[in-house]
Amino acid sequence: MNIQGDVAVISGGASGLGLATARALVDVGVRVVLADRNEEAGGEASKNLGEFARFVSTDVVDETSVSNLMAEASEFGVIRMVVSCAGIGIAERTIDRGGKPHDLSSFERVINVNLFGTFNMLRYGASYLSKNDPRDGQRGLIVNTASIAAYDGQIGQLAYSASKGGIVGLTLPAARDLSSAGIRVVTVAPGIMDTPLLGTLPEDVKSALDASVPFPKRLGLPSDFAKLVLSILDNDYLNGEVIRLDGALRMPPR
Repeated sequence: MNIQGDVAVISGGASGLGLATARALVDVGVRVVLADRNEEAGGEASKNLGEFARFVSTDVVDETSVSNLMAEASEFGVIRMVVSCAGIGIAERTIDRGGKPHDLSSFERVINVNLFGTFNMLRYGASYLSKNDPRDGQRGLIVNTASIAAYDGQIGQLAYSASKGGIVGLTLPAARDLSSAGIRVVTVAPGIMDTPLLGTLPEDVKSALDASVPFPKRLGLPSDFAKLVLSILDNDYLNGEVIRLDGALRMPPR
């Protein structure tokens, strides 16, 4: 589907996977709206991307905030694409060494941001996409971000894995729901990606992570994710699918 000159709305767009995707889309003539809670980073990213980019401060958990995001994005052009990259994670076991149970509020927070936030982007985005005139037989594309933790969750990843597993689970029914509207839904499940969060790790730890990937023996790059998003956009027959992007990595228990 050719969306040159149209708008892609990207949550988590101020950094990491979202920002790399925004750069790749701008390079092929797509207008991008960066949605993020970090106003300073979002404003700077939008400025660096130039006239084809806008930033809208957004909390994906807040449905009013997401509704306002889509309304503002629609003033920038016709929304043809929604990419959800916003997400958080924690490390906490089911019970700690003393037998204390996992904190419920931290579990809820991760589910809210990762799963409910993705669902808010999907449902409000789909509402706008469904009103588009068809192009190449389609009205739009929604790309969600899960994780290989949805399949290979490690010790301490209960909340994160559950949230990403929920995104995997909604992919096919969402694609089926939206098929009559001419909207595709595809989810990417990245492996270990070299995002700003991993940049804080010592070099020896990063080297060990590199070595754990079968091939190529390196961390995934945000640009790898962005290239896959462009491929999904280009390939009209990709729909209702979850694509692992992990160099054949299968995560061990810890």
